Amino acid sequence: MKQNKKNLLEKIVKKDYNNELEKILEEKQFGENVKSTLLSILYKIEAAYKDLKTVKKDVEDKDEYISSILNIIKDYCDSIKIIKMSDQENKIPNNKTYIVDKENKEIIVYPIDRKILYAIAKISKKDKIIKDDYFLINESLSNLINVGNNINMVEPLRDFNGYSWTCIPQEIESIEHNLVYQNLRMMVGYKFLNKWIQNNEFIIDYFDLFQEKLEEKYGKANKNKIIDIISKISILLEVKFNDTKIQEINKIKEEVEEEWNKVQNNKEFIDNVTKRKLELSKKIKEIDTIISDKDLLQKEHTKRNKKLPLEKKIFSMKILSKMMEEEREGYLEELEKLNVIINPQKFVKYKKEIEGKYKNIKVLDVENKEKELDKLKIQLQKVFLDIMKININRAETRQDVEKIIYDFRYYLLLPYDCENTIKQVKKLEKNIKEISEIIIDKAIELKVIEKISDDKETNYEILKNLFYVRIIKLEDAYLKITKEKEKYYVQIFDENIFEEKIEISKPKGLEVKPDKKISIWS
Repeated sequence: MKQNKKNLLEKIVKKDYNNELEKILEEKQFGENVKSTLLSILYKIEAAYKDLKTVKKDVEDKDEYISSILNIIKDYCDSIKIIKMSDQENKIPNNKTYIVDKENKEIIVYPIDRKILYAIAKISKKDKIIKDDYFLINESLSNLINVGNNINMVEPLRDFNGYSWTCIPQEIESIEHNLVYQNLRMMVGYKFLNKWIQNNEFIIDYFDLFQEKLEEKYGKANKNKIIDIISKISILLEVKFNDTKIQEINKIKEEVEEEWNKVQNNKEFIDNVTKRKLELSKKIKEIDTIISDKDLLQKEHTKRNKKLPLEKKIFSMKILSKMMEEEREGYLEELEKLNVIINPQKFVKYKKEIEGKYKNIKVLDVENKEKELDKLKIQLQKVFLDIMKININRAETRQDVEKIIYDFRYYLLLPYDCENTIKQVKKLEKNIKEISEIIIDKAIELKVIEKISDDKETNYEILKNLFYVRIIKLEDAYLKITKEKEKYYVQIFDENIFEEKIEISKPKGLEVKPDKKISIWS
C-alpha cells in the first residue's frame, strides 16, 4: 500500500527540471545563448528519453539521467562558451568542435547540441579509473570506458527525437569506442559501469570487480578472452587517435621485450642484479662522502661544470648538493626494487609479471593498427554472441526473453563502421543466424511472439526481420506477407513506421494467408 502511495505521489509531483536548471544557471556567468541552448537540450531529452528506455531497456531512469547532467553543470562547469563556426578569430584548433578544460572547469564549443552535451559529459570524468598497477591499460582502458560513456550519454539527444529512432554513424564521436562500451554495458549492466566511472577513490579496485563479475556470469575462459581483447583494443585505439602514441608504445614494447629476455636465464639475471646492486651502493656511498665534505663538493662542482655548456652550468654548491641528494634518492629507489626482485619468492612473482606484460604487448601490431583493430573487434563480437547464447539458455520467463529480443535488436543495429551495422558484417553472419534462431525458438516456446509457419526455415526467414526494424515498441509491430509477380515479400510496420519490403523465399507451411496483417507479439 505504501509503495502504491509513493508511485502515485511521484506521478503527481513531477520534477520540474527546467526550474532546477534555471536555478543552477542563475549562479553561473553563462551568456543568454548558453542558457537557452541548455534549456533546449533538456527539453529535447525529456521528449526523447521514453523511447530510448523502450528501445534499450538497460538504462537509467529519466530522472537519474537528467539529474546527472544537472549535477555536472553545477559542480564541474564554471564557464561554457558557445562560439559561432564562422568566428575565425576564436576558431577551435585542429578541426575539433569543442575544448574541455577540466582544471579551469571551462568548455568552449560550437553550437551543436550533441557536441555541447558530449563536452558536459567529458568534463566530469577522471582521467584514470583503473589503478596504475595494471600495466599500460591503466590509461588506455580508462580512456576507452570514459569515451564510451560520453558517447552513451549523448545517445538520447543524438538518435531520438520523440517519435523516431535513427542513427547516423558519422555523428558518433568514435564508432569503435561506442561498440565496445555497448558490449560491456550489455555484459555487466549500466549500473556497474556508472559506479566504476563515478568512483572517486581507488580503495575499491573496480577493474578487479569487473573481472570477477565477468567470471561469475560467463566463466573464466570467457572472462580471460574479454579482458585480453578489450585491453588490446584500448591500446590500439590510443594509437589510432594519437599518432605520437605509436612511438611511446613501441618504446615500451622494446623495454618489456628486453626485460623479458633478461629473466629467461635465472642465474645470469641474478648475477646482473647483484652487480647492479654493488654499483648503486658504491654510488650512494660516494654521494654521501662528497656531500659531507665541503672541499670534495667544491671539486665535484668544478668537475661537473667543465663538462656542461653555459646554459646548463650549476651555479652554486647548494644547488649541486640538492641535485646529488635527488640522485641519491633515485639510486635508493632502484636499490630497493632490486632487493625485492632478488628475493627468491619475489623473483618468481616478478618473472610472471614480466611474462604477462610481454604476452600482452608482443602481439600488438601498432604499425598496422586498422587491420589489427578490425581482427580484435570481430573476436570480441564472437565472444559477445557466445555470451548472449548463455543468457538465452538461462532465460526462464517471458520478461527474460522480451529483454533479450530488445537487446539483440539494439545490438544488431549498432554501427560496426561507417558503412555497416553489426547485422551487415559478413564475418559474423553465421554467429548471428545461430543466435537469431535460438531466440526465435525460445520466444515462440514461451509465447512471446507468434509462430508464422510450421516450416522452421520459413519461420526464421520471416521472423528474423523483427531484429532489423527501428520500430520503437516491438509489441506494436505487425507483419504482412505479399506476393508480387511470383515473388514473395515480408514487411514489418506499426502505426508510424513502414519498413521496406524484404524479399523472401516462397513460404512453406504458412499458418496465415498472404496480405493479412499479422500481430507479431503474442
